[in-house]
Amino acid sequence: MGKVSDAISDKQAQWMLKQQLFFVGTAPLADDGHINISPKGDLRWFRILDSTTVAYLDFVGSGAETIAHARENGRIVVMFCAFDGPPNIVRLHGRATVLPPDDELAAVFDPPEHAVRSIIRVDVERVADSCGYGVPLMRFEGKRTQYDAWVEKKVRDGGLAEYVAEKNTLSIDGLPAVTAAAGRLDPDDVARS
Repeated sequence: MGKVSDAISDKQAQWMLKQQLFFVGTAPLADDGHINISPKGDLRWFRILDSTTVAYLDFVGSGAETIAHARENGRIVVMFCAFDGPPNIVRLHGRATVLPPDDELAAVFDPPEHAVRSIIRVDVERVADSCGYGVPLMRFEGKRTQYDAWVEKKVRDGGLAEYVAEKNTLSIDGLPAVTAAAGRLDPDDVARS
């Protein structure tokens, strides 16, 4: 049976940090807006700051839905599920804040040199865990290398900022997302209204 609480337990925290993958779900306010779910596949860039706060590094990608939705309304859910070992799912429901990559919170990540466009901080309001019986057993074979190679090429060619300007300025629904400034967010642009 599922359990709901208002804080992440030590047991849940330890389990989450052993997973290889988590998912982030957000949605715009508009009824006809597109709901977004993003896989996040490297737990080196996820931190549990305390029992009601988590954060993760957000990297340049083909879209910027999470940023746009967080800026518009803050609603977010972060989901972990066990693909090996005992079945389990943990969902962290809360409010997201978009922070610039040079925010003081970056110090807890030891961030890489390129392609961090923001830090997403989540104030967790509801923690729900459930059985996870429907999640298949899958084996982790390793991390893909294509993204790092793509970023290095964009940086080497001087095209990262242009890519961000083209692909990350607006969400697919036209909501403001990232302001291109050398591939990074403008700190003045991340204040939520």
